[in-house]
This record gives sequence, structure tokens and C-alpha cells, in this order.
Amino acid sequence: MKQEMSEPVTENAVSGESIGNTPNDVCPEYGCARALAEGRHGDPFSWLGMHVVGSEKPTLVVRAVLPGATKVDVLDKKTGKKVASLAAVSGAEPLFVGKMPRRVKPFPYLLQVSYPAAEHTVSDPYAFSSLLNDDDTYLFNEGRQQQAWHFLGANWHEVDGELGIQFCVWAPNAQSVSVVADFNCWDKRRHSMRKHPASGIWEIFIPGLVGLEHYKFAIQTAGGGWHEKADPYARSMEPPPYNASIVPPREQWQWHDSQWMKRRAKTAWHQAPVSIYEVHLGSWRRKGDDGRDYISYQDAVSHLIPYVKELGFTHVEFMPLSEFPFDGSWGYQPVGMYAPTYRFGDAAGLKMMIDAFHQEGIGVLLDWVPAHFPKDPHGLGNFDGTCLYEHQDPQRGSHPDWDTLIYNYGRKEVQSFLLSNACYWLQEFHIDGLRLDAVSSMLYLDYSRKAGEWSPNKFGGRENLEAIELLQELNTRLYASYPGIMMIAEESTAWGGVSRAVSAGGLGFGFKWNMGWMHDTLCYLGRDPVHRSFHHHEMTFSMVYAYTEQFILSLSHDEVVHGKRALLEKIPGDDWQKFATLRAYYGFMWAHPGKKLLFMGNEFAQRREWQHDYSLDWHLLQYAPHQQMKQWVADLNHAYTELPPLWQCDMEGSGFAWLDCTDVGNSVLAFCRFDAKGRPVVVVCNFTPTVREGYRIGLPQGGHYRERLNSDSHFYGGADVGNSGTIVSEYQPWQGMKHSAVITLPPLATLYFTLEN
Repeated sequence: MKQEMSEPVTENAVSGESIGNTPNDVCPEYGCARALAEGRHGDPFSWLGMHVVGSEKPTLVVRAVLPGATKVDVLDKKTGKKVASLAAVSGAEPLFVGKMPRRVKPFPYLLQVSYPAAEHTVSDPYAFSSLLNDDDTYLFNEGRQQQAWHFLGANWHEVDGELGIQFCVWAPNAQSVSVVADFNCWDKRRHSMRKHPASGIWEIFIPGLVGLEHYKFAIQTAGGGWHEKADPYARSMEPPPYNASIVPPREQWQWHDSQWMKRRAKTAWHQAPVSIYEVHLGSWRRKGDDGRDYISYQDAVSHLIPYVKELGFTHVEFMPLSEFPFDGSWGYQPVGMYAPTYRFGDAAGLKMMIDAFHQEGIGVLLDWVPAHFPKDPHGLGNFDGTCLYEHQDPQRGSHPDWDTLIYNYGRKEVQSFLLSNACYWLQEFHIDGLRLDAVSSMLYLDYSRKAGEWSPNKFGGRENLEAIELLQELNTRLYASYPGIMMIAEESTAWGGVSRAVSAGGLGFGFKWNMGWMHDTLCYLGRDPVHRSFHHHEMTFSMVYAYTEQFILSLSHDEVVHGKRALLEKIPGDDWQKFATLRAYYGFMWAHPGKKLLFMGNEFAQRREWQHDYSLDWHLLQYAPHQQMKQWVADLNHAYTELPPLWQCDMEGSGFAWLDCTDVGNSVLAFCRFDAKGRPVVVVCNFTPTVREGYRIGLPQGGHYRERLNSDSHFYGGADVGNSGTIVSEYQPWQGMKHSAVITLPPLATLYFTLEN
């Protein structure tokens, strides 16, 4: 116990029964006592708890703030015997003080507290020393902390044989901070926290908790006002309107995915098949009598995992699962970055689902949002009365499109917050990769801003240098710490080097969504076939820049909302044309260089736009065209994973060769894909509703070619126009190849041919 000097006592500072000698000589000065009693003392641990006071004649004293108490006794923890009683301080009645007669050395003690209707024996939180580690706080303040959730937030500890929770929060500009919770009747006077001025962290250890208690931090700002904030590092949160943080349970999930994790660590995903099924778990499927209830993680194990496995996707990507208050944000305006959303279950349920995916050999990716956060009053904005997490300059700290706040990427503690959060999902939940949302908004200071609404960087440019440095550091550290993960950028501009190594001047991502390919090809898809010949370049231009980045071809949720229509309904013509064209387009996509991503519902050609608060239209699968589209996607995925030419050299020019990209009049595309050994897959696409018989294509090698896939097969709803399952090459040069063959091209169809040894 730290020794302290006794303070002067104002007149009438103490009333009530004296204990031993009068307690006036161990009571704080009146203003200090009031501050302690009201929970606004900036250094409560220097007064509360057990202390030795006086230098000439040391005295042992105990002080406690116990609102509502009528009597407080001090018990020897070892013997359980009463040592002394404490008296209330007049004018600051929740504050109790008293001397320990005949004792001068600190000893373990308990407080026996009487209330009008109950009596409790409790440990005093102010009897425990700080649990913070200097190395942890140093790294946190330096912006290099990767494990901040291990000490910030609410964490279980056992101290002197007592189990409890250490609460920690970073609020450097606060005058005082208290934990308010179920267990203290949401009274900010009860658990005032200890401040560590060097780090700006406040902390307190509260023994005797059992888990799942609701809590917040009551923060007194520099101006003297109070507000309550949810814990930025909370592992669980209460739904609106209360939005309290929740103490995590003590149980730990026992993982069963060691084989997957070992295999993942050895996989070079750039040279592996990656086909991603993007899921908004809140609307993939709903349940209940009215069909409006969320499914649970256990439901996902029972239904989603078998479905993804049947379709042959290698990965599933979830739209954000960290806590968010507004359903209409789809999770992209998170408040609880460390808290899995309450909507589908708890953290253990999420881990159980991910574990089950891994045991089926399916990777799990997660959308992650470090670009901005909402202004909800319980969130990060104005956290300690100052712009703590957000940039103070509104030209850098406020997002004009989404009315959200932008992180201060140059602040070291914010860097630690984001870096640790990324590590949290990868480490605690075995997530296999993060897809960063809205990266473009992070990179440019003038993003969605007019002239005069932004200020340049120190070199006069529009680049956000602090955000760039953060992304580079993030990718470097995560790839080094978690082997086999994928870091993916949603970046919609021509920024150079998004997926280039940091050592070579890039941002260090593993992959980038190919937004240009998506935009151009969907524009082409929406044109009448008679006009497609005038826009042939929209299907070929992507190969001009295909190797400038490591791309994922993405048909994401953003393409089927806000009036953009479902993919099927973007296509002109009758149903035959719509379904045939979409099948041909998917065939083109799966053969084009780059990994694949398809948003849920597109695999069976949902007709209406996606709506986040309704289930997908599963009833459509009772109709043949939709069931056949689903089968086509499944067969594409299975062929894709089985044929190395379609993925092994995705990022190398040697993996692709045009046979014909200039047949504008027929709207035909023909190309080859090659694996590392030069084995080919030949792909031909016809984007008109005309059958083309006697169509000659070049072949890279002589021999028999199997018609591996034909989107016009009757299995997929087509007319079975094709080549009877095989073609034989002729030694006739064509399209730059020494061999060729004459084939029949079905209407609005894509064909895959594989060389049979």
C-alpha cells in the first residue's frame, strides 16, 4: 500500500459515531471528499481502499464509496472477523472512512456492507494494484500494439485468488471515468477508475463478477459534463436502444480445425482456386412464422455450409459481422468493432460456425471496415469529450457521403486500435482473410469532396499519407503473423500497386476487386445483342490491365441494389435470352483470369433486387430455369477447381492467350487458359442468339478435345446445340495456332474444351 500524508479537514467535515480516535484526521478535505463521493475524482485510488497515513504516527485507514449503504464494517479476510466500522462523511455520505485500531500494516480485508433490505460481503476493488503491463501500454501508444484487446476492454483475471474483470479504457482527456453497470445500479460513484497519465488509460479490477453483466463507461469531459459510452473493445454488445457492452463469458472455444489451418498456412492463394460466395447472413435465409426472424449460427451450420459445399465454392465471404446499430447499413457502419453482432448468436456460436466451415474445407473471409464509423452517441465519436478516434479537422474527419466519421489514421493509439482489431478477427475467430471496404475513401483526401472542401497533404498532393502508411503497416504485419490469409481491397480507382508488395512501393494487399471488369462487362450484358458488336471492347479491355494487380472478379451485393436491378433483369430480351446470356456470362467469368466472387442469390438468378431485411427468394428453385442456373454455377465451380489452367497462372501472362478478340461482327470471344505445364483449356463465348455452325477456332495443341462444359446443355435449360461432346484438331494454322477445328457455337453460350491425353 502506498503511504500518503493526511489532508487538512474542514470544519464539520465528518459527523456520526467516532471509531477509535475521531476519523476527522483521516478524512479527505471537504472538496476532495465530495469529488470522491460523486465519482468525479481524477485519482480515486490515492484515497480509496486501505492506506497508511501520517509519518510521525502511522495510522491504517480504509475509505470506500458505497451509495445506499447504512453500515460498513471491515473484516479480516483470513479470519472473517470484524476489525473496524467505517463512518459516513457528512455532505459526502456515500464516502465511508475509518481507522483500523491496533493495526499499522496493510492486510487483506473484506467489506461487510449493510443496505436497508440486504447485507453483502464484498472485496474492495480499491484493494488491488494495477494489472497493466508497461510493455503493452508502450506498444499501444506507439501504434504497434497487435493484441490490445488482451488488456483494453473487459478481461478476466485471477488476483490473489479472486476471479474478476479488469476494465480498461483509453480516454486521455477525461477528468474522471467510472464503470457503470448492472452490478452497481448504473451509479457512476461506485467504481471510479485509476488513470495512468503516461498512456491515457483508465483501469479498475472488479472481483466477483460472473460474466454477461451489462456495462458502459461514464466519462467526465474536460468541460465537466458527463456522457456514457460503450466499450470500444467490448467483445459483446446489447442491441438498441440501450447498446450496453457485455462482459464476455469465461469459457474458451476449443477449435477442431487444425488440419485446415495447417493446410491454409502452406497455400499460395494466387496459384490456387478461389471461388467466393458472398453472404449477408441477415438475409440469406430467414425463419419464423412471418419469415422475419434471423437464422442463428447453428442454423448456418445446418443449412448454409451444405449449400456452399454443394455449389463448390472454396470460400464464403460474410458482409460485416461486427456490431452495428442500423440494419440498413448492412454492417458497414460498425460501432462494436470487437463485438460479433447479437443478431445471430454469441461469439462462441460464430466460432462454432467458422470451425464447421473449416472442417468441410471451406475458407471464411470477413468484410472489415476501417474507413469510417457512425456518429451514434454511444460510439467512438467525441469519446472523451474530444476528437479522440476521429480526425479533428472536419475536412479529414467527416465523410460527406455517409455522414460518418473518419479515423485519425495518424494517431498512434488509433493505429493500435485498428491493427489489433484486424488481428482479433484473424486470431480469435480463425478468419482466413479480410476484405477491406471503401479503401478508395481512405486513400484520397478529396474523395467525394469538391474544391475547397479538402486540404492537401504536406507535399501538396491529394493522397492521404497517414492512411497509406497504416494500410502498408497493416498488411505487412498481418501477412507475417497469420500465414495463409488473404488481404483483399475494395478499391475502385486506378491507384497503382494496391496488391504490390510494400517493399516495392505498393499497399501490400494480396488481392484487389476488379471493379473495372465488373462495370464494363455488366454494361455489355445490358445491351441488346444486335448492339453488342459496337461495344466488343467492354468484354476485352480488362485483359489490357489484367496483370497490373492481383484481381478478384467480383459480382457483389453493390451490383444488385438501389435500382440497379438483379443480374438477370439487367439483360434484355425474353426469359430464354436472359437465362442463356447469364449462363454464358458466368462461363466467361469463371474462365477469365482472376479469382471469383458471386453474391448470394445470383447463383440461382434471383429476379428482384436484394433487400437486406428479407430472405432470398428460395421459392424460385421450384422452377426449372432457376434450378438449372444453380446447377450451372455448381458445375462451373467443380470444373474450375479441377482444372489448374483456370487458376494456376492467374497472375501471369503465360496463363492466357487470345484466340480471337476481334470477331466483332459475331460477338464471339475465344481464348486459351494454360497451367504451369502448358496444358490448355479452350474457351469460346457467343453473345448473340444465333447458332454459328462451321466456326473455326485455333487450338494450341493437336489431339482430341472434350467439350467439358456447354452452357446450352439441356441440363442447364439449353437446347443441346454443340459438338457431341468432342472435337478433333486438324493440322491447319488458325488464329496464331498450328492446329484448329471447326465447331458449332450454340446461341448465347459458353463452351469449355479440354485436351484429352
